Amino acid sequence: MTPVTVAVIGPESSGKTTLSRDLAVRLDAGWVPEAARDFLAALGRPYRESDLLDLARAQIASEDQARACRDRVVADTNLIVIEVWSQWSYGRVAPWITAEVERRTYDLTLLLAPDLPWTFDPLREHPDPGARQRIFDAYRSRLEQVGAPYAVVEGAGEERLACALRALQARTTLRLT
Repeated sequence: MTPVTVAVIGPESSGKTTLSRDLAVRLDAGWVPEAARDFLAALGRPYRESDLLDLARAQIASEDQARACRDRVVADTNLIVIEVWSQWSYGRVAPWITAEVERRTYDLTLLLAPDLPWTFDPLREHPDPGARQRIFDAYRSRLEQVGAPYAVVEGAGEERLACALRALQARTTLRLT
């Protein structure tokens, strides 16, 4: 059986980790954390463009492992984030990443609006609200280019979770109790 898979993406500091973890608990789903955190911490140096390919492979491996053993999966990010980040930071994307973005499917991608305040984190690079909006727009554009089903999630705290749950109820086969 193919698992129902949901990806949660959005600009920095848009609540991806909190929301994806809360959804996984609520849905009794496997949770796939963002591989970038552990990957970048283990590097012990600033990341380089060549690291993005290894990071993408690590994200996919974690996701595929969850897909193999759970009937519901919530992923805290997907390769669209790495693809857009590469284009944003380096002006190009490894062809393998682009091919994987176009090959991999999700029942729904939740695109988080940059409507939460930016908070400092040593891995975050873009506190400017204009930059966060442009990254959001790039994610939306890419989702539309690949024909991925998605819903925009807005609001804070319980309101954000409720918005995500409504989108899942309306756009997937998941039935909430």
